[in-house]
Amino acid sequence: MSVIDELGILALSTRLQRLSEQLRKDGALLYNTYEIDFEPKWFPVIYTLHHKQPLGVVDLATEIGYTHPSTISLLKELEKQKLIRSKKDKKDERKRLIQLTAKGAELILKMQPVWQLMTQILTDITDTENNLLKAMTETEEKLKQLSFIQRALQKGAAV
Repeated sequence: MSVIDELGILALSTRLQRLSEQLRKDGALLYNTYEIDFEPKWFPVIYTLHHKQPLGVVDLATEIGYTHPSTISLLKELEKQKLIRSKKDKKDERKRLIQLTAKGAELILKMQPVWQLMTQILTDITDTENNLLKAMTETEEKLKQLSFIQRALQKGAAV
C-alpha cells in the first residue's frame, strides 16, 4: 500500500484524479481498439451536443459543469477536428451557438456501441457495497449546498 493510499480521506482528491486518469487512459485505448479517433476529454461536449443543440458557450459550460475557459479550450480542439461548428445567434449577435458537424454526428454513430460497452464495464466496476457513483452524487450535492472552502472557513474560524 502506498503512502497516498494510507492517507485516507486527506488524499481523496489525489485518489479521484488517479482513478480518473486510469479510466481516461483505458477509455482512449478502447476507442483506439475500435479505430475511433477520439479523446476522452471531449466526451462531455460531444455527448451534450448530441442531446442538446445548438447551445451557447455559456450554456454548454453550465451543462457540463466546466469553467468557461476550459470549455472554450475544448471547443477550439473540437473545431480543429471539424467535429463541431459555431454560428452567430440570430437573436443575439454577440452569442455563438455550438453544434455538431456532419462529421461529429457520424462519429456519434460509431461511438454508440462503444458507449454501451463502457456503460456495462463501468457498471460492473462500480457495482460495489458502497457504490461509487451514488457516493459521488451524494458528495456533489453536499458541495452544492456548501462548498469545501466555505466549510473550511467555518471550521477554521473555530481553530
